[in-house]
Amino acid sequence: MSFHSLPIALFSLDGALFLGRLLVPFFLILQLIPLMVWLERKVSAFVQDRHGPNRAEILGIRLGGLLHAIADVIKLISKHDLIPKHVNKTLFVLAPVLSLVVASITVVIVPFADAIVIDGKPVLLQGAPAPIGMLYLLAVTSLGVYGIMLAGWSSNNKYALLGGLRSAAQMVSYEIGLGLSLLGVFMLSGSLELGEIIRNQSAYPWGWNIVRQPLAALLFLICVFAETNRTPFDLPEGESEIVAGYHIEYSSMKFAMFFMAEYANMIVASCVIAALFLGGWQVPFLPTQTLRDFANPAALWLSIAGGLVLAAIGIALVKAYRPRRYGDRRDYEVLVFGIPLALAGLALIAIPLIHGPFTWGPMGAQVFAAGLQAATFIGKVLMCCFLFILVRWTVPRFRYDQLMNLGWRSIIPLGIGNTVITALVVLLHDRSVP
Repeated sequence: MSFHSLPIALFSLDGALFLGRLLVPFFLILQLIPLMVWLERKVSAFVQDRHGPNRAEILGIRLGGLLHAIADVIKLISKHDLIPKHVNKTLFVLAPVLSLVVASITVVIVPFADAIVIDGKPVLLQGAPAPIGMLYLLAVTSLGVYGIMLAGWSSNNKYALLGGLRSAAQMVSYEIGLGLSLLGVFMLSGSLELGEIIRNQSAYPWGWNIVRQPLAALLFLICVFAETNRTPFDLPEGESEIVAGYHIEYSSMKFAMFFMAEYANMIVASCVIAALFLGGWQVPFLPTQTLRDFANPAALWLSIAGGLVLAAIGIALVKAYRPRRYGDRRDYEVLVFGIPLALAGLALIAIPLIHGPFTWGPMGAQVFAAGLQAATFIGKVLMCCFLFILVRWTVPRFRYDQLMNLGWRSIIPLGIGNTVITALVVLLHDRSVP
């Protein structure tokens, strides 16, 4: 393809699908990051028996702390972007950009739903389908440590340097266990491509890898916590030991980019956990073909059931309205949420009753099935993100010697043992099959 024909190709159907598959996952992560920040604050408040964020407002409406994410963005953008004189300026600026970019580009190999057929051609609903997708993921995620190491070294600060060295040692130690925990999954599925691994698990929960490979799932989860520098593995930051670690000299949006990279890594890790061990986009007990065959009645009953749930929540919120509970505009928050939810629920109930049964064609059935699978996948991802957040606020930080002992003396031997046992089981099974 010549350079002059590139714009024409991008505006074709194939080009639009290609751009959509690349951009949608990236923008999805950007939209989930503020939600994760809000959820982190709310879960930490719940664990510590506090109210959590509830002060930021627009016209007196506080929306349960959701506006704090917007307030954070405004605060970080408006802060002075300070670059100390003693830092290596080029690497100091490059480090947060590298961390965020590496965290974001790994999601392109994650499939969000089964392929749909357009004009006789299967269209995979993932950014960049690759036969060696998991190898790409392991390779790219290993680059994330360079952003932290560059930040620590370029800051010319002893605490930042210690944070960078800790991160390097931690990543190297746990990447070995991470790879070993995946070998059993690769042997069972016979592929490194995430889509094939998901299809190999089937729609039935007893066929998911968390059931077939429980030890691998546990080891992978522990290693992912270490790779994302989340508590109890947040030694590179270690506020009580090295102040703030590798980002001690950062401020304004450069600090925010490290913050965003951490949450982006958490979201991508949750996507990979859901794909490898929780069946990915598989809807429990409903294979893809079943969803497509029963798309019309399923859409009808899903619309009615969803409408009933939304209407019930909205009506409950409206009933909770108390005119003088706070004495200010917070009294109307339940109405701000309740009335739209009740109306949306009633609309979802009324539309199929007025319109009649859905009569989607083959393409509509495919789109419906893909949408339900994508919603299921996102639900699994949010569940994994909730686990990341809950662990942070319930488990204390390891000592550094405990961190290293866990990685080298426990996870690696268990990973090798799981690989050997899985290989023997696969070999015996293949020999027993005529």
